[in-house]
Amino acid sequence: MEKRPRYRHELKYEISYFDYLTMRPRLKAIMQSDPHTVGGKYKIRSIYFDNYKDKALLEKINGEQKREKFRIRCYNDSFDVISLEKKMKINDLCMKAAARITEDECRKLLAGDTAWMTEHESGLVREFYTKIKSGLLRPKVLVSYTREPYIYTAGNVRVTFDTDIRTTAFHTEFLEKDVLDIAAADESGKMILEVKFDDFLPEIISDIVQINARQTAFSKYAACRKFG
Repeated sequence: MEKRPRYRHELKYEISYFDYLTMRPRLKAIMQSDPHTVGGKYKIRSIYFDNYKDKALLEKINGEQKREKFRIRCYNDSFDVISLEKKMKINDLCMKAAARITEDECRKLLAGDTAWMTEHESGLVREFYTKIKSGLLRPKVLVSYTREPYIYTAGNVRVTFDTDIRTTAFHTEFLEKDVLDIAAADESGKMILEVKFDDFLPEIISDIVQINARQTAFSKYAACRKFG
């Protein structure tokens, strides 16, 4: 059974490497490293979908308060675990629904074969099939980056540092092991700090973040679409 998602608060900040060096030890003193990491970090690779009018991209650029986008995601350049995700956002609230798909299913989807989706056990996969057909969604861009995540039980807080954001436009071998991509950041050393929480952000974390960072509406998808 798919886990029922809920809306969470999501705050983003653009920070420098110096800001990272200032915040990281203070956060590590009160938070735990995500147990799914290897050496405290992992690499994320996402394939984003949009329609021929770039609806999701334009909604982000125009500051639409309510929007959604679909992506396929894997970790550490491994295709053992691949998930289809739907990211929904209303102002500073976000919600993510996810469903596991196999490498074979993913390759079929990227090749334009969607027939298998109609009978899939996941409601999200079936919904995505409908959106593909009605909205003409297609894979647009690959976004990859390295994430350093921390968790805090009270408030279900998750703080992540994202670095080395890279991109390449869609091509037929999107699941290749070695991707020929380019850096997407405008400034060398810039990092993205994300803070997600349920109903409240503990003051001990809020104080660390707000002193050292400025909030932003940065979108990895939009940043990477500058190249195609």
